[in-house]
Amino acid sequence: MTQRKGWLLLTNDDGIEAVGFELLVKALHKVGYPLAVLAPSGNHSATGMRINLMKPMAFRERNDLVEHWGLDAHTTPVHLFELDGTPCDTMIVALDGGLSHLVPGVHPQMVVSGVNLGPNLSQDSYHSGTMGAAREAGLYGVPALAASFTSFDPEGMEQAVQATIDAVERATAVLPLEAQNLGRPNGALDTGYFTSWPSALTDDRWLAHPEASLLEAFTNGDMMLNVNAPPTWDGQWATTRLGVRWYRNAVRFSDTEDGATATFTIGAASVDHSPVVAGDCDAVEEDKASLSCLAVWPQSHPFALDEDLLAHGLEETVEGWPRWLVKG
Repeated sequence: MTQRKGWLLLTNDDGIEAVGFELLVKALHKVGYPLAVLAPSGNHSATGMRINLMKPMAFRERNDLVEHWGLDAHTTPVHLFELDGTPCDTMIVALDGGLSHLVPGVHPQMVVSGVNLGPNLSQDSYHSGTMGAAREAGLYGVPALAASFTSFDPEGMEQAVQATIDAVERATAVLPLEAQNLGRPNGALDTGYFTSWPSALTDDRWLAHPEASLLEAFTNGDMMLNVNAPPTWDGQWATTRLGVRWYRNAVRFSDTEDGATATFTIGAASVDHSPVVAGDCDAVEEDKASLSCLAVWPQSHPFALDEDLLAHGLEETVEGWPRWLVKG
């Protein structure tokens, strides 16, 4: 008997018609996930967690894409909508009442953001609209995964799509069918896995069951997953933290009739990489897919995760996957 699959809420930052998003929607639909999509109508790359304030944002149903992409909504439910907003806007609108308005009765199991064209490694996590959307979902109490292809050439993007499918299947296998903390109905939770800062004492309640605490953190939206897969992916995985890389020589200055301009061009940059233990950049350079388990809340926030617990999750792995994500 086929196991029932929960609803996935999808978004991205490259826009609803981006090639990586199309491939991901098709692949998830093919393996039987019911899908609700609210994605930006245009490209909002590198917008981080930017949001629109006091500005009406139009949304439209995209049944034309359902037909154009060959999706069979009668076999597996799929609803596609676009929003004239940023990736974070799509999550705020969807999770603060928009999803129930657009598709009544749908309660997502988790959010998937991507697949992004280009890497989201190291400090990219601060700029990325793809990761910003996943983090925003976490703030709303929904488990979330961001996914990226580490090349700016779409050739071979199927590798990142397959890696994303693998990670989604792992995550949905250990999550309840519906996000239990959507909207954070209970407010602050005394979980045992939050940091005790600024107190010097450590809350050691998680020590007895660290894997269960990590899974609970993901389930509650307090930890998110970030996937990066290279075109040379060899099928192996690595559980990682953010690595260290530096963009160099990315700014170009020129004179125009209207004055001087400065242009920042990712494609023109050289990237310096400093090796670190369990870094996401390091894993990708070894042709592995990187899976980073990242705290959603800032380090000084009361909901920030205990750093020793995060370290446990980084060190305790099974064939490259974090142990807490491996269904027993």
